[in-house]
Amino acid sequence: MESKLFNGAYFHQRVQWKNLRAGDPTKIQSYYSGYSPEARAILMQEGPKYQYASGCLSDGVLGDWMARIAGLAPVLSAAKISAHLASVFQHNFRADFSAHANPQRPGFALNQEAGLLLCSWPKGKKPHLPFPYSDEVWTGIEYQVAAHLIMMGRVKEGLTIVRAVRDRYDGKVRNPFNEIECGHWYARAMSSYALLQALSGARYDAVTRTLCLAPAIPGDFRAFLAAATGYGTVGVRKGKPFLDVAAGTIPVERIDYTAKSRR
Repeated sequence: MESKLFNGAYFHQRVQWKNLRAGDPTKIQSYYSGYSPEARAILMQEGPKYQYASGCLSDGVLGDWMARIAGLAPVLSAAKISAHLASVFQHNFRADFSAHANPQRPGFALNQEAGLLLCSWPKGKKPHLPFPYSDEVWTGIEYQVAAHLIMMGRVKEGLTIVRAVRDRYDGKVRNPFNEIECGHWYARAMSSYALLQALSGARYDAVTRTLCLAPAIPGDFRAFLAAATGYGTVGVRKGKPFLDVAAGTIPVERIDYTAKSRR
């Protein structure tokens, strides 16, 4: 992935469909239909429909985000991950959707609202039949990208995306407790939980009974923390890390605290 799919700014997709064991895509049913003559002509020129090719995909480095949440080592080069996320924010974030053409479901973000598109094509060559919903805005992806940006030290950009979401769901136009996508109360928005970990840098290791605390911002703070055996609040008070268990137990023998320096 690093050697073949990074174009210097972000990770892209290399559409490869000929001579694969999967067989001829023109003979595979897609959305209950085959390829029309027009779609077949595009296929021969661009490859199968519903790809993104040279596009800048907002969740294009999702695996690295998941690894960091689980406390695993980074999957890819941190410099390339940071570059990809910076490109996503630069190209996919819109401060105003008044001029954005969305042929699918524009109601997720429109008019003077702000949000993060699923994909854009800053280098051109957008497929004639890109993946469905590529021109839409999904809060589940927005929160994921925001948390990943914060984890990589890009706190300002991450919080800009979060504010855009909360401004759209402020109770005036949309229900603040129901972030819609494929339906009401769609589960992908639960990626917002990662913002707690991204900002607080809190992660509990029950095997070694270690509480890791590496906040993304300097100064005192308090955040929610849940473990398998209990929950409470965690943070920094007067420059010292703390854990206040509200219910159950969270056995901690050591707090691994990395303070964020002020600039």
